[in-house]
Amino acid sequence: MTLPVTLTRYAENPVLVPSMHNAWESDNVFNAAVIRHNGLVYMLYRAQGRDRISRIGCAISTDGYHFNRLENPVFVPGNEYEAFGVEDPRITEIDGTFYMFYTAYSMHGVRIALARSQNLIDWERMGIAIPDEDNKDAVLFPGKINGRYVMFHRRPPDIWIAYSDDLLHWTDHQIAMSPRPGMWDGVRIGAGGPPFKTEGGWLSFYHGYNEDRVYCLGLALHDLDDPVKVIKRQDELILSPRGPYEEWGDIPNVVFTCGGIETEDGYDIYYGGGDHVMCVASVSKADIQVFVQS
Repeated sequence: MTLPVTLTRYAENPVLVPSMHNAWESDNVFNAAVIRHNGLVYMLYRAQGRDRISRIGCAISTDGYHFNRLENPVFVPGNEYEAFGVEDPRITEIDGTFYMFYTAYSMHGVRIALARSQNLIDWERMGIAIPDEDNKDAVLFPGKINGRYVMFHRRPPDIWIAYSDDLLHWTDHQIAMSPRPGMWDGVRIGAGGPPFKTEGGWLSFYHGYNEDRVYCLGLALHDLDDPVKVIKRQDELILSPRGPYEEWGDIPNVVFTCGGIETEDGYDIYYGGGDHVMCVASVSKADIQVFVQS
């Protein structure tokens, strides 16, 4: 019998906590996009101060565990769709350009918005990706599939997939995964960070919860050429709130990922604990290989 894949927490979690020196990130730092660039690990994290406006800060690391943060946010609300904040970034690199999907929050509701950068610090807004619709948890695949860009997004309670020629006009919306009644992800699910390409398929770490509203992480594998097809999906969760920094926080009982990095031996998955701090947990490539091949 094959044991389920699980994530192992970094022993010195959390890796990023609120800063009392900067008012804009004094309350919460969480739900970060994480990407490797020029030998460094960049964490672009959602931050809140007492005004409860979400901004995006940047912290940089040489090893992926010890981070130095920039003094000022790198992305702040800039239009009417972002009046209440810019939230939960996910970043994908395609052909040397970094694309950031994020949630724009305002009196208009929540919208999927897109920005791009050449250096992860200076960002240019590209616009609202799916207008006139409350939507979030958008994730761009790292490369075109059959000549088109691909993204996961969320229409509650499901993870949807959509396709585009220009990153702003999205069509062919289909449900990719749905909650599984009676299980840990039985009420609502949403995409995590950009999926990882493996020989066996697109490896996706996603979040879900059931009637108890405990946010946990799960694992799925999607077809390389047609990712709406789920090759397999682990029944058991891979991470649930256990530590005090996950069970308590701005929102208790939450582990929520917006990104991770592939390492030589495995995958480091970064996640917000309790909507308050940033943490990391890892899984080996050997364990993932068993999941893919089983």
